[in-house]
Amino acid sequence: MKKPAPPGLVTRNDATGANTPESLGLSPVRHDRFAERVYESLFHAIMTGKLTPDTRLPAEVQLASFFQVSRPVVRQALDRLRQDRLIQSIRGSGTYVRASDKAPQAPARPAPAPDMGHLLHGLELRLLVEPECAALAALRRTTADLARMQSMLTGFENAAANGDVAHHFDFGFHEAIGQASANPRLAQIVTSLEYDVSHAINLWRHMAQLKPWKRTQDAIDEHRIIFELIRQQDAEGARRAMRSHVEKARIRMLDAAPEI
Repeated sequence: MKKPAPPGLVTRNDATGANTPESLGLSPVRHDRFAERVYESLFHAIMTGKLTPDTRLPAEVQLASFFQVSRPVVRQALDRLRQDRLIQSIRGSGTYVRASDKAPQAPARPAPAPDMGHLLHGLELRLLVEPECAALAALRRTTADLARMQSMLTGFENAAANGDVAHHFDFGFHEAIGQASANPRLAQIVTSLEYDVSHAINLWRHMAQLKPWKRTQDAIDEHRIIFELIRQQDAEGARRAMRSHVEKARIRMLDAAPEI
């Protein structure tokens, strides 16, 4: 039996000559929140150029099999990419990556305003909740909590270095801190922020035509500082570092946002 090809970019088409997920360099997704993970993988492939403008995407059934999810999950991810104006469907032909210079401009500028307000509200909530989570985590963290944070940090660093999708490691670090607070209500709030914040940031960075990983190293360095303060059980230091991190995230987001 032929062994499956290792992850990475390969050049393989199906019998009809159409693109397959493997030939486009996509990687399987094996996480919860499947629609968001499929969206993130396709978003990243488009932004890194693995999926170039006018590339036809594989059929929904192929994507569902490749990502090991259902077709409705794939459809939900594709719908989000259409809303972001990253792909377009042509009746009788298929779904294609949209060229940025072909994106319609007339209705696009006013529409994102609600997303901006939603993002700012989410960042305000993070500014209230996450510093306190970090302070409590410094006081209550266990060895297992520290191991989970370290795992997310290492994954974040490796993914960024390889140009891979890093979001789930980024937010996984914040989730680990929420869990380390030993307050399930706070942890639940932190987890609930993943979709709202990550989707809005990705959308605005795309509209500003910036690489979504452009300032990833700053975020990694800030995570490392927070981790060390929690490890040292410095509650006040962890609180200050987390507040600074969320505030800098707000500034990075505003710098990336286009003028309306």
